[in-house]
Amino acid sequence: MIKESRHIPLFTSTQDFENYLPTSPVLSSRERGWEDLMVRFYHEPADLEETIFPGSADIYLVLITSGAVQAAERDLDGPWSTQLIQAGDWYLSPAGGGPYALRWKSLSDEPLKTLHLHLSADVFRRMVQQVGDRDPQRVILQELTGFQDPLLTQLALSLQQELQAPVSDSVGKLYAQTAAQLLTTHLLRCYVTSSISVPEYRGKLSSRQMRRLSMFIQEHLNQNLSLELLAQQVGFSPYHFARLFRQTTGISPHRFVLQERLVAAERLLKETDWPLAQIAAEIGISNQSYFTQTFKRHKGITPLLYRQLR
Repeated sequence: MIKESRHIPLFTSTQDFENYLPTSPVLSSRERGWEDLMVRFYHEPADLEETIFPGSADIYLVLITSGAVQAAERDLDGPWSTQLIQAGDWYLSPAGGGPYALRWKSLSDEPLKTLHLHLSADVFRRMVQQVGDRDPQRVILQELTGFQDPLLTQLALSLQQELQAPVSDSVGKLYAQTAAQLLTTHLLRCYVTSSISVPEYRGKLSSRQMRRLSMFIQEHLNQNLSLELLAQQVGFSPYHFARLFRQTTGISPHRFVLQERLVAAERLLKETDWPLAQIAAEIGISNQSYFTQTFKRHKGITPLLYRQLR
């Protein structure tokens, strides 16, 4: 739905940014409570007259997922720059950028759809300090329009898929934090104005570290397990932990936590007569509906049928 025109501020927060776009998001991570990363999916108008967009506090990326337009943009006091924008193209705006004007006209029968990512500027600054031992003020992100990046697109589409999936809020938060780490690493490697070395950790967590981590997860399944909290259990930064964990297990921390929750759910379904809502709460899934859908998606049957077959 296209919104009525309203006053556009020169600068706004990531939370409020959607209030100043032409349409409301079809999907949004706002309702999921994700941290470090905001993801929104839009069905855009086919044609857009000159519209002012505010500056953003965080790093702002937009992927064109469908359609093609002749787009023109300019700073508020600058000339227009026009180019063809089509599916697979990206916009990248550094944090703290100023407002700009944008207009476009559709060139395709396909509807124009866009995926918007706001990456926390604080996460970016912390990553620079952790992996590059550099002053974040001296690491400048490029401003780019109309570029393609298959790896970035794959990550963005996986985030969209995650938004469409009925998963636990807390697992979703862990997924978003891990994705923010991956996104930040990729931006540092490919889109900063000066070279920065991002080391690759090729080791693995020890058996002792994995046992400690598994025990901690099992004892805190009903809590919000953040990437930072898990990393603390084995003495690594979130960046290093996420990579070492995947190299050790072959899966991401969020997928591992979800597997542990489903294993615990199976046990409770077999050994207790607890209501499904109580089991969901015990394993850290926010409500019975999410629990049922998630269990069925991963196990192939509903929790109720699984209990009946025990």
